[in-house]
Amino acid sequence: MTVQPADGLSLAAEFPDPAHEQWQSLVEGVLRKSGKDVAGSAAEEALSTKVEDGLITRPLYTSRDDAPDAGYPGFAPFTRGSTAGGNTAGGWDVRQRHSMTDPARLGDAVLADLENGVTSLWLTVGGGTGVPVSGLARALDGVYLDLAPVVLEAGDELDAAATELLRLYAERGVSPAAARGGLGADPLGEAARSGGAPDLTAAVHWALRCAQEYPGLRALTVDALPYHEAGGSAAQELGSSLATGVAYLRALTAAGLSVEAACAQVEFRYAATADQFLTIAKLRAARRLWARVAQVCGASGAGAQRQHAVTSSVMMTRRDPWVNMLRTTLACLGAGVGGAGSVTVLPFDHALGLPDAFARRIARNTSTILLEESHLARVIDPAGGSWYVERLTSELADAAWSFFQEIERAGGQAAALGSGLVGERLAATWAARSKDLARRKEPVTGVSEFPNLAEQPVERAAAPAVDEAPGGLPVVRRDEAFEALRARSDAHLAATGRRPRVFLAALGPASAHTARAAFASNLFQAGGIEPVHDPVSVDASTAAAAFTASGAAMAVLCSSDALYTDQAGAVSAALHAAGAQQVFLAGRPGEYAGVDAYVFAGCDVVAVLSSVLDRMGVA
Repeated sequence: MTVQPADGLSLAAEFPDPAHEQWQSLVEGVLRKSGKDVAGSAAEEALSTKVEDGLITRPLYTSRDDAPDAGYPGFAPFTRGSTAGGNTAGGWDVRQRHSMTDPARLGDAVLADLENGVTSLWLTVGGGTGVPVSGLARALDGVYLDLAPVVLEAGDELDAAATELLRLYAERGVSPAAARGGLGADPLGEAARSGGAPDLTAAVHWALRCAQEYPGLRALTVDALPYHEAGGSAAQELGSSLATGVAYLRALTAAGLSVEAACAQVEFRYAATADQFLTIAKLRAARRLWARVAQVCGASGAGAQRQHAVTSSVMMTRRDPWVNMLRTTLACLGAGVGGAGSVTVLPFDHALGLPDAFARRIARNTSTILLEESHLARVIDPAGGSWYVERLTSELADAAWSFFQEIERAGGQAAALGSGLVGERLAATWAARSKDLARRKEPVTGVSEFPNLAEQPVERAAAPAVDEAPGGLPVVRRDEAFEALRARSDAHLAATGRRPRVFLAALGPASAHTARAAFASNLFQAGGIEPVHDPVSVDASTAAAAFTASGAAMAVLCSSDALYTDQAGAVSAALHAAGAQQVFLAGRPGEYAGVDAYVFAGCDVVAVLSSVLDRMGVA
């Protein structure tokens, strides 16, 4: 029977609305099949996931999960967008980052980007990590400065870099009213990275000048990346940015600017990760929080936060770097849907050195595809109204506000950095997250999961060295523990001609051992240890000869629990007799004779692999 919809009649009108309790009852049945006998709300809690900042992600959200009114785009609290039109007119600003020291090479790269979809430039200047101030003119040769906004990152050379940029505007006939971009002054961000004492004098000077003479230039950047890159959570990143922004407002208003004029001098920079929903919620929460700051300061209309989102360097891997293309695509999607005004996609080879032309092309085309082919900017705040997103936005905003208040109680951002409070909080968060990474509760594809030992390394020219300053916040990466293990394996390969090996002693038919053999193979390869699974199956009479032929130093039993009970003891004895330094069993710990250790889902993989390499004598 075909049902024809009529005006005003829902196709679902004849179906009864299920109750929440009915859904919970179905969940209970599913959980019972997996061995969990829970009922009622406990069934829903069993499927919930605790994430950073004490937030809980539940399996189902409904209209009961209310959140504060998000308002309309362009109006306080600006949760749905800083401007009424969002990015619908022309998409977000595609901002490419460059950190080359050679002005000529930088100039070529800049022009290639601008000719192929990039709409603004983010240049590191001076300090040995970017183009020298004296080379800025050459680097921007051929760039229409009235059409392509330039954002500087000059650190201690702010005065010289800003002076040179303004000189170039004048020399090339760009009127002060037509100049666009930012000077990138961020003394608190620099202090976070270096551990030094912040001096806001130069930043205030340039903010006053821009406010008076260059209405399209913003002097200050509240860069939250140092806190994200030190391992901070989303709430800690937001709280630190709020505290920094408030410190700048205090300094600028003390120098004579109104709150509205001071807010106009500030742009906020946030990390976008492959967790697209968290990225969306973070950017929405950031706008809501800054709107609250502006409201408290008596300038509600000035609370429309200008946002620049940058794909996270913490999530970028050195092994299997091609997967970074997928990570940055998800991050860019989250940034766009979250309403960022400018988006920088880091090239997939960012962690390996200076990106090549191909990597920069893929980076800029990521935004182009999402804008032109996926039409991502055609709707303002497309995630708005989702019960999940609205609730996550609200809970994240509350957690961030609490951290902001903690910083303010400590005397503000400068004091909290100087006392070590911020660093201690970030370090605690990263320590907890590192445990999840080591246990593969937070998997890293191509590194901790599905590594490829046969991959050819991707070589890139070394990027300008950025020394980690004593006293400054550290720079972390998700892959660092596994990268250290893989580096040990690489050194062993270079010295001996082969990688350290482990023998997969699979017991019984394929149906009994395939799943655990695949698990063990994946696990040991994450540490650069080559698995040898030949022959397909062994028993007590054949295990010793097969192990000797494998050239391995250790073995891991792979099979079903039933076959472990029958064969594990005898096979382990045969492997030890053949010279196995250690015999593992793939499965939960049990009482199996001859088994030295166990590998299982949730075990500390980094600790296991490190101990294996130590025992093998792999330095």
